[in-house]
Amino acid sequence: MPLVSMTEFLPQAKAGKYAVGQFNMNNLEFAQAITDAAIEENSPFIFGVSEGALKYMGMEYTVAIAKAAADKSGLPIALHLDHGSNFDIAMKCIRAGFSSVMFDGSHHSFEDNIRLTKEVVQAAHAMGVSVEGELGTIGGVEDDLSVDEEHASLAKPEEAIRFYEETGVDCLAIAVGTAHGMYKGEVKIHFDIIKEVVAKIPVPIVLHGGSGVPDEMIREAILSGAGKINVNTENQVACTNAIREVLAKDGNVFDPRKYLTPARNAMKAVVQEKIRLFGSSNKA
Repeated sequence: MPLVSMTEFLPQAKAGKYAVGQFNMNNLEFAQAITDAAIEENSPFIFGVSEGALKYMGMEYTVAIAKAAADKSGLPIALHLDHGSNFDIAMKCIRAGFSSVMFDGSHHSFEDNIRLTKEVVQAAHAMGVSVEGELGTIGGVEDDLSVDEEHASLAKPEEAIRFYEETGVDCLAIAVGTAHGMYKGEVKIHFDIIKEVVAKIPVPIVLHGGSGVPDEMIREAILSGAGKINVNTENQVACTNAIREVLAKDGNVFDPRKYLTPARNAMKAVVQEKIRLFGSSNKA
């Protein structure tokens, strides 16, 4: 099955009150773990690829791995640029075979964010590619993106509604209190913002920073209108912990397969748990 736009499954997720997970692909083992979990759960999913991961893996390898996963699984899979910083990187990804892109203009002024996002939407939609936009500033650290709590800012519902109306994005990430990375303090999600925005726009809200959020909050966010939830850090932690455990038991291990296989299995368990939590099992 070819890679698909997120519009192939996100509208159904919003209507059905479940969410589709974006799981970031950082190497082959991440891709295998995510795909194998989704196959067992018969779930659509999104490969998220940050600009940092793209530099690490290379464009050709990234697209080839995602296409191999789609062919093997027969599932609806979107290959999605995560936090694309400009028009050029979005177009490079689209030309290479990405089926979805995110343009993150949240660091621009509101008016410039609308203008720049609209340019990406017009070009991407002409090629059948879905687009995610972002409004507000999400705190935490992911790749080279770092925003301290002091400079994180919640999205304003009236601006989010206008942003959608003027850009035509296929889903909208809004800052509602979550953060990239693992949480150091109490998680506080502003569900009222999600509900107010979702009531006025037809596309789902995206929840960034899904790692470490309590299950009951994830469920409430989905019922409030979050149709796409991003997870990366929990997989990274599971991967690293599994590798450390193997090497701690036997410092003479040098075959990568001996520690990457447990790492892959650990990530698969995380993804499977998230898919069930999001409610997307058997929705492929």
